[in-house]
Amino acid sequence: MTCFHYHRSLTPMMAVLVALVLVEATALHLLPALWWPALSVALSIVSVAALVWLLLLIRSFRRLPVVLEDADLVWRCGTLRGLTIPVSQIAGVRTKWTLALIKDRETLNCALIAWPNVVLDLAEPIKMGRRRISRLAHRLDDQEAFIAALERLRADP
Repeated sequence: MTCFHYHRSLTPMMAVLVALVLVEATALHLLPALWWPALSVALSIVSVAALVWLLLLIRSFRRLPVVLEDADLVWRCGTLRGLTIPVSQIAGVRTKWTLALIKDRETLNCALIAWPNVVLDLAEPIKMGRRRISRLAHRLDDQEAFIAALERLRADP
């Protein structure tokens, strides 16, 4: 079992998002507090819940890495998303991609607000909810080691 982390790549960008949520929440709650204090309290509760959820998600990045096991790839994005697929299901690793490919509905983009550095094509689409996933994208901290380990697993029968 080999773990590949992504918290060093995603955490700084998510921390900026947390800071933006704090600034927005402050501005959004001060104005209604002047006229409708009850509305301000309700908005504060929603904002604090969203902030706690974001912080827990960021903490889960370190705890839940992408894992390459004997025959399976566990593709995670913290507690937000997770998918286990057989390594034999991976058709190839892309070296170049476009924004349209990343935004395509058939791409599971676990890089969230970062630009992915690894994109995998699947041999057959996988059903995930109402979506069919044909590609996996992520922003891994050490993409070269991941690609090398994946290629070794794919080469072994």
